[in-house]
Amino acid sequence: MTTTPDSASRPRTSEPGTEHRTRFFDHRIPSLYAGRYRIDNRQTLRDVGGQDRVIDATPQPFDVVQPRFSFDPTGISARFPVPDAVGTYSQTLPHINLDAPGLPWNRPLGPGQPAAVPWMALLVFREDELPEDPDAVGLVKAGTVRRLLDGGLGTGKPPALPPESLRPDEYNEQCATVLVPNALFDAVKPLPVEMGHLAHLREGGRPDATRAGDAPEPDEGELNAVVVANRFPAAAGGRHVAHLVSLEGFDAYLTTPAPTGGVRLVSLASWSFTTEPDSGVGFGDLAQHLATADGITPRPADGLRLRVPTAGPASPGGPEKEALDRMAGGAVALPQRLASGERTFAFYRGPLTAQPAQELPAPASTRLDSPGEALVYVQQYGVFDTAYAASFTAGRTLALADAEFRSALLEFRSAARAAARRLASHPELTARATTALTGRQLTAPLAFEAFDRLLVDGDARSGGARLVQALDQAGPQLRDGRRRTAARSRRTIGDARTVLAQPGVADLLAQAAPDPFAKVTAWLDALRRLELLSLSHLVPDPSALPAESIRFAYIDAEWVRAAVDGALSVGVGHTLDADLNELAIGGGQVPKCAVLINSSLVPNWPNAIFTGYQGSDAVEPVRDAVFGTEIRLLLFPEVIDRFELAEPPRGLCFGLSDIGTIELRQITGDRIGHPMGEFPPPPPADDSRFRRFLRPGDRDVLNVDGTGDALVPALSTAHGLTGGRRISSAQFALQMIDAPQAQTFSRP
Repeated sequence: MTTTPDSASRPRTSEPGTEHRTRFFDHRIPSLYAGRYRIDNRQTLRDVGGQDRVIDATPQPFDVVQPRFSFDPTGISARFPVPDAVGTYSQTLPHINLDAPGLPWNRPLGPGQPAAVPWMALLVFREDELPEDPDAVGLVKAGTVRRLLDGGLGTGKPPALPPESLRPDEYNEQCATVLVPNALFDAVKPLPVEMGHLAHLREGGRPDATRAGDAPEPDEGELNAVVVANRFPAAAGGRHVAHLVSLEGFDAYLTTPAPTGGVRLVSLASWSFTTEPDSGVGFGDLAQHLATADGITPRPADGLRLRVPTAGPASPGGPEKEALDRMAGGAVALPQRLASGERTFAFYRGPLTAQPAQELPAPASTRLDSPGEALVYVQQYGVFDTAYAASFTAGRTLALADAEFRSALLEFRSAARAAARRLASHPELTARATTALTGRQLTAPLAFEAFDRLLVDGDARSGGARLVQALDQAGPQLRDGRRRTAARSRRTIGDARTVLAQPGVADLLAQAAPDPFAKVTAWLDALRRLELLSLSHLVPDPSALPAESIRFAYIDAEWVRAAVDGALSVGVGHTLDADLNELAIGGGQVPKCAVLINSSLVPNWPNAIFTGYQGSDAVEPVRDAVFGTEIRLLLFPEVIDRFELAEPPRGLCFGLSDIGTIELRQITGDRIGHPMGEFPPPPPADDSRFRRFLRPGDRDVLNVDGTGDALVPALSTAHGLTGGRRISSAQFALQMIDAPQAQTFSRP
């Protein structure tokens, strides 16, 4: 296997018209902002003398009513992180989804502000930052709007709202407020030009639409407004609180320093969560380490095969080359003691091989009866390859250790042996073996069956059933002293073996003891899936699967067949028993390849998705097992071309990948959303790659579009936009999606 050069995080997207579609839109500007309005109507009439007469109608006031100081919390469709969540969120920008798609834009932020700038923003605060909520649990100070505007809710400058913009009933509305000190507000406040990029519309609509363009029109029932924070939670961990605040009346302080006493913001919604300390090692880091040695260069294919690393001369000689070739295939050299008492070494490997197993010559027999038959002797060098002999012994040992399997095997063979002998002794049954004979008739007492035939067989012209005829003839025959004798020849095991070779008989004998037979075949299928083998059978040397590694292997079907032969060798008394074993070996298919992962990914992401592909088709594993805590084994029925490991699916969120980058995604054409590569691109491979897009001050505030090294201009340049053109808010959201990360390995 080799890793793809583009081995960083990437989104898991579905193709158009398959499962689901998500589209992003910049904003929703209302045709009429929320506020107070008046309709003035003037009519001009001309009299018969040609004079104009002006008539002013009574002014008609009306209000466009939209939430301003509070809104129904049921209008929140989602928040991330979810309220009271505990997790590692230091690379995630919290966000909130609102059911009302036009809510962030239903009123202007302030005079002269562009229409695309929302009047609300999502601010994130940490412990000991808010004076009235030092524990960041979401404490607010509540009161009426009148008290807020009059300064009665405490220190902090209230919003400067024109009195004429307020309806009389609004003064008595209840609102929640939060005091933000001036230095903190200046550090975390978004600029008006940034606020437009931190809010957008999201549509999760019908799957029959294309991703490109605005056609078809958005589905109103699927639209949500999304407001994203501009601040990352602390990497050191701790409790955080997110406030969706109104910045109406504070637009002047978004570009100038806040007043000394701080500002008192209206909190429209709030929730708290806890982020755990960031170890600096996440799913992306671990997955990338499995695929690369330095974070950039893919590991070579030979380094991903399941074998012990070996170093040899550039041009090895005969014995050295033989040893290196066998170890390259996955074998290890182990001490061996011969039956004669001599000590030497031998090669051993399990069912998993680094290279496709060498095809064996046709055996003299279709089965192995002893481990000695499976020894491979390398005559030129005087050493043994014990792989198949050890496999036979392993299968036999496992069978002997399992009393339930052993009993089922012996019971099945006993019933099948008796049935085979009955067929050999009664040719008339053999003739019916492929037609009407059933398994019950092979095992039921013959006297019962003969009596049944006496009741129903016979010629109607001669008196009906044979039983009636026999009774009529019994008296005279006894008086005459006649006795019926039957000459039967004694049948041998050879006769039973001959019967077993006849068409249809083998399937019939399998029905002689159906329940024990089913247990035997199920146990053998588990052996074929390597379920009964320990990790030491699969990986005889731990150095072949070191910590934080992934290894790929083929499966030697002959090794597995030798283990099956070893299991079936238990209790074999003669050749008929060995022949009957053939009935049980036609079970499930042996898997073709395996993937082994030894990584902390296994315990820390138990719901990670592991997928094998053959061409474009996903291949379901026949087995997915965990050894200990950190080793995961996946077996596939076919040799796969690609293998992908991905983070567990989660809701849509925004932020950075575990490796400190974002994924550039296409913003035009018919492949909108498809990945284009890491941003910032490597090198250098260190955490400064993205930190340059944070504001100074160590508060982890994103410099979206401010002075210095800002993210929006950099992303615009990365997409080839020139001449002052910038990516839109929807395109910015597309770039900031922190999709589940995936790592792909490809077979050369």
